[in-house]
Amino acid sequence: LLLVAVVKSILEGEKAAVLKRDHHLPLSFHRRQEELKFALGLQRLQHRVREIQALRDGGQCRAAGPCRGDGAMQSPTAGAAPQELPTLILEAVKELEVAKQQILKRIQIWKRQQQLAGNGAIFEENLAPLQKRCESLVEVYFQLHQQVMAASAELGPELLPRLQERFNEVLSSLVKR
Repeated sequence: LLLVAVVKSILEGEKAAVLKRDHHLPLSFHRRQEELKFALGLQRLQHRVREIQALRDGGQCRAAGPCRGDGAMQSPTAGAAPQELPTLILEAVKELEVAKQQILKRIQIWKRQQQLAGNGAIFEENLAPLQKRCESLVEVYFQLHQQVMAASAELGPELLPRLQERFNEVLSSLVKR
């Protein structure tokens, strides 16, 4: 982790030097940076969904008795799972909302570029990257929603309705915009 921190600070210093020298980077650089941020967030979200699945499977294995070889990612203590699962799910929902915001921001940029194209500005009409982002986010959304519904008994009567409301808001805002 120390090595990562050192490399990160060096790269940030280099980026600052480049920005100072050139005062701006090409639009393609910013777009690529945004794509990488989204891809990283999506991968982190997919990892969270797999962690939730593993934690749930581990909890079922503990309740059922001896586990087959799949339960390798069990939490160390049987009492830890009920507290960890809601926390993990809330973190995943938060990351889902962040990814949704990134997509909505990109959609707004695309809409603005489309408006400026009416005045003669250069406009990239390709919607494939936006569509791919939306589809991959919705796919992870449904996986996470499925895990939450499967763990509904463990979440309790007060947390589940709030989570369902947040899920509905994510999906409706993506569809509406």
